[in-house]
Formats: sequence, structure tokens, C-alpha cells
Amino acid sequence: MTVRIAVAGAGLIGRRHIEEVDASRSAELASIVDPGPAGPELASKYDVALYGSLTEMFAADRPDGVILATPNRLHVDGGLECVAAGVPVIVEKPVGDSVEGATRLVEAGVAAGVPVLTGHHRQHSPIMRKAREIVASGVLGRIVAVTGTAMFYKPDDYFDVGGGWRREPGGGPILLNLIHEVNNLQSLVGDVVRVQAVTSNATRGFPVEDTAAMIFTFAGGALGTFLLSDTAGSARSWEQTSQENTDYPTYPDEDAYHIAGTDGSLSIPTMRLRTFPGKRSWYEPYEDSVVEVERSDPLANQVAHFAAVIRGEAEPIVSGRDGLTTLRVVDAVLQAAQTGRPTDV
Repeated sequence: MTVRIAVAGAGLIGRRHIEEVDASRSAELASIVDPGPAGPELASKYDVALYGSLTEMFAADRPDGVILATPNRLHVDGGLECVAAGVPVIVEKPVGDSVEGATRLVEAGVAAGVPVLTGHHRQHSPIMRKAREIVASGVLGRIVAVTGTAMFYKPDDYFDVGGGWRREPGGGPILLNLIHEVNNLQSLVGDVVRVQAVTSNATRGFPVEDTAAMIFTFAGGALGTFLLSDTAGSARSWEQTSQENTDYPTYPDEDAYHIAGTDGSLSIPTMRLRTFPGKRSWYEPYEDSVVEVERSDPLANQVAHFAAVIRGEAEPIVSGRDGLTTLRVVDAVLQAAQTGRPTDV
């Protein structure tokens, strides 16, 4: 059964969702919801109805699902409107612009029995799926530590968009980029229960951070470190190592994450696996291998998965509650950076 999916929001990520829904074999584009000037052009291009709001759309049509790619501040209200209409929804990350609002949305979805998913598309990456399988298999032993980086350089004109809001608190890499990384790490290692963080704006001098260093404590006892910067001339970020987004030049010899257990380690996304063949000792050689991965577009995979959820054939890989858990960690990072003290999640 082909499901009808509407996309709300015609910005950069909304356009990508529109492209993937239109190209999908399991879904068709029902309509576009956007009050701005981009709406008519896209609706004409894809030959679908255009609505100025979700309210207007639901008054005229009831699609099988909605992908909500509106600005962050509209996520909760838009998600609640979909839940009230009984329509499953993917809410782009973050699932809410505050923990309180996101909690309200998640609880409403559970109470109504309406699937609420979070658009953490990296969870639909075959690289991440294979990495989760390797960690879950126990081949690494007990997970001890994880290191991660998201270091890249955002060009100067990036900060001129929308009157320069990206130069102000709330427009920095913690809220805009770290949320992806936390979601990935938690899917691999488990829940983060405590964070410590230090931030700096010394490079650009904007009121918002440009660099952050974090320490994560995971529920299973593992520790993690993470370096984040949007002003670093470095390719050690998911976008520039995974080869999944053709908008970026890629450097397949670099890694974004390294997970170490008592029996071995896995580097991601090169998928270099090192394990002890026998005695565990730094004097003993490792058995080296590279795990093969079949590559595919995570956004396309997300649409196919959403269609399966709508049809009742699958449970959400990234539920609204998963998105809320991730948002709580990012919120704790901000608190820890502001107070200079460890913050429990």
C-alpha cells in the first residue's frame, strides 16, 4: 500500500523531504504546507495541493502522514495539531524547542496512540545500523569509552541568514549540530546520564559559542569525550566522513567516532574493527578488519520506514521519546557550560 505524506515546511530540509517522498516507491507526496513564497513554486513543480497551514490542510484533506520541517519554534504546536488529527508525524529535530514543550508533544502522542517520530535521519544510515549491530554483538566486550568529533568550518555568509540570528545564543553548534551527535552516540553506547562542558567564542567573537568540549557519562559506566567546533579547518565530522551527503566533499580516511571496549574497538564511519584474537594486552597484536557496509541515503530510508510505521508494519526507530531523551542531554550540556558544574540528565 502506497501512503500519502504531506510535507510542512519548504526550507532546505523540507525540500529534501519533498524530493525523497516524491521519489519513494512506498509513498506519494500528498501536499505541501508552507505560507511563504517558496510554496507555490514547489507545489507547481510536484503538481500537488498547497496549503498555508496545517489547519487549512486538515480542513481539506487528511493525509496518511506528515513530515514536519518547519522552524524549531513551531515543532511542538505543529506536532500537537497532527496528533489531534490522528495523523502520524515525523518532527524534524529537535522534537521541540524546549524540553517542556517536547514532553507535552510526546505524552500527547502516547495518550492518543498516534505515532510521533523524530527526524534524526542518521539513525536510518546503514553505517549506523551496522555499527549498532557490532556493538550489540558483544565483539568489543564491555564498552569502556567513546571519543567523537564534529569539527568543520561554516563559511562567513552562513551567519548572515535571517538577520544574523546564528550569531546569537541559540544559533550556535550546540543546539544546531550537537543534537545529531548525541543521538548517534546514545544509540551506540546507551543513555547519557551526566555531562560536563566548556565552551568558547574566542575565534569568531560572537555572543554564541563556536567551540565546545564535553565529557559524557553513560548509564553503563562508559565515559565519552566530544569536541565540537564550527570554526575548525577539519574534516572530522559525520558530513565529511560518511559519504552520505553529496553537498559536502568527503574524506573517507577520517573518522567521526571511536568506540573502545575491553575486547576491541570500532572506528566510524571507516568501520575499522580491531579485536584481540586471544590474550588481552597492549603487547599483543590486534586482528584488523574493515566491516563492509552497503551504502544508501538515510533520508530515503527514513521515508520508507515512516511508510511502514503508518501501515502498522514497524515500530519507530527514532520515536518522539528518543528525540526527547536527546534534547534533554543537549539542554544539560548548555546548563553545564553556563554553570561550570557537572549536570545530571
